[in-house]
Amino acid sequence: MTILVPLLGDQLSHNLASLRAVTPASAVVLMMEVAEEATYVPHHPQKIALFFSAMRHFAKELREQGWTVDYVTLDDAHNTGDFAGEVARAAARHNATRIVTVAGGEWRVVESQRAWAERARLLLTILDDDRFLCPIEQFAAWAKGRKRMIMEDFYRIMRRQTGLLMDGDQPVGGQWNYDQENRKSVPKGHRFTPPLRFAPDAITLDVLALVQARFHNHFGSLDSFAWPVTRAEALTALKDFITHRLPGFGDYQDAMVTGEDVLNHSLLAPALNLGLLSPLEICQAAEAAFHAGHAPLNAVEGFIRQILGWREYVRGLYWFAGPDYTARNHLAATRPLPALFWGAPTDLKCLSEAVDATSRNAMAHHIQRLMILGNFAMLVGTDPREVHRWYLAVYADAIEWVEAPNVIGMSQFADGGLMATKPYAAGGAYVNGMSDHCKHCRYDVKQRTGPNACPLNALYWDFLARHEALLSSNQRLWRMYDGWRRFAPEEQARIRAQAAAFLTNLA
Repeated sequence: MTILVPLLGDQLSHNLASLRAVTPASAVVLMMEVAEEATYVPHHPQKIALFFSAMRHFAKELREQGWTVDYVTLDDAHNTGDFAGEVARAAARHNATRIVTVAGGEWRVVESQRAWAERARLLLTILDDDRFLCPIEQFAAWAKGRKRMIMEDFYRIMRRQTGLLMDGDQPVGGQWNYDQENRKSVPKGHRFTPPLRFAPDAITLDVLALVQARFHNHFGSLDSFAWPVTRAEALTALKDFITHRLPGFGDYQDAMVTGEDVLNHSLLAPALNLGLLSPLEICQAAEAAFHAGHAPLNAVEGFIRQILGWREYVRGLYWFAGPDYTARNHLAATRPLPALFWGAPTDLKCLSEAVDATSRNAMAHHIQRLMILGNFAMLVGTDPREVHRWYLAVYADAIEWVEAPNVIGMSQFADGGLMATKPYAAGGAYVNGMSDHCKHCRYDVKQRTGPNACPLNALYWDFLARHEALLSSNQRLWRMYDGWRRFAPEEQARIRAQAAAFLTNLA
């Protein structure tokens, strides 16, 4: 009476529902490295290595706890290359009587799981993933009937539900949100404390060699791999962030500095999404730092909002919106993804910094993703499906449930405002205000037209002009359209010609 428990690469939690539903004596845990998962988009080599190394370490921990683990490596000669094939092979190997698993984090994976029973000819139980703070059903009940799902409304419900940073029924400090305090520019000469780096052990070194051999043609480098790959390492990384970077996180969370990849960001998202950390324990650690006087309220609230608010919100929206969400294209954008996203040279400093960090680290912080890379892709009219696939491929923390809403909805406005109240479009002035990139760029951020003008300026106004019929009624854009209409017709023509020339050269 063997129960087969397939365990996926983002389910590396010892309290996983499927592990709680069985006993070591009655079950075989199946873990699978399959080519399909590594190549359905061309994942960054560090992302592939992170998953495989964390999986191998987790399998070792399970065995030490008494579990029987059937681990199929990528280079196993009999590996079928996909989940369904490996589940069927394992079911036959172990004479399994049924399958118990936890629902995957993507529509694509859940569809695959539903086919396992037919392929293996066994009873299949798919359990809810209860590692999140807001069940899918709870979010759906909140979202039903809403024209727009405002994250701030959801966030306040979650604050009350969890009690995080609450004083009775009211927020600690009297405010729910301290965003206005979190948009400071970094003073010249300011020094950031770099995050801990975790030296690869023998298991990780084997994985790195495998990934280099099999996926060396994928975008990105393995050279700087130093991610935490066990729960113990992830807890150490959490402590390091709380101690050294959380106190300054709020002030500079939207800032960008040339040559600084991390600033005060946590880099905990990959470990969190793999299951090595839980969202509640991270939030509680940050809250404890505030109550201990170690970190100010604007930093702690801003950090907790990213997890308790934003992370839970995008997960709920992903499942609520349905499997066709990634095909939405409200702005009818059709341009292929520009080659600069894959490392082709660009003389825009803000873009080169963000792409370079992505290539080296499989990571760029949220403002680089939204207001540099995402903003540029939207301004030039890139097909949002191509943008989505790129983000899903290149970032270590990109699992579709979290990546797709951030790209399709927030970054590209492709869902028509389901989650964002306006397109997050910006010209060079925003980049200049939030970074030092413009000082190191060959373009003049203050010029709209001419050979030295920052391309973002003409692209921004051209974007508004192209979509005036669709967007001008948006109340949050009236000032921008009022500004556009104040330009003389001759200036409007020059701006649009400048943008057209740039787009022609981009192609």
